Amino acid sequence: MPIVHKSTIKRARQAVKRNQRNRIVLNTVKGIMKKVITAVEEKKADEAKTALREATAALSKAVTKGVLKPNTASRRVSGLATKVNSLTSARA
Repeated sequence: MPIVHKSTIKRARQAVKRNQRNRIVLNTVKGIMKKVITAVEEKKADEAKTALREATAALSKAVTKGVLKPNTASRRVSGLATKVNSLTSARA
């Protein structure tokens, strides 16, 4: 029978908690990003701009929590901003 240390058991518990916390943060970010995309598809410029602001904040928060890497968040913000800006420039 393998020897299982107390620290190993504790680390396993902590890993489960972190995984759940990270999943919640990621799902929240995905939902907010989806708001931006749907607003762009429906051609609602004002909603898209406010949703973009929310998405940027959520992505930055995910970076500070260590859930996302900075470059990943930056890339996602850039992509969303491009979509929103194409919507506003096409409208003008």
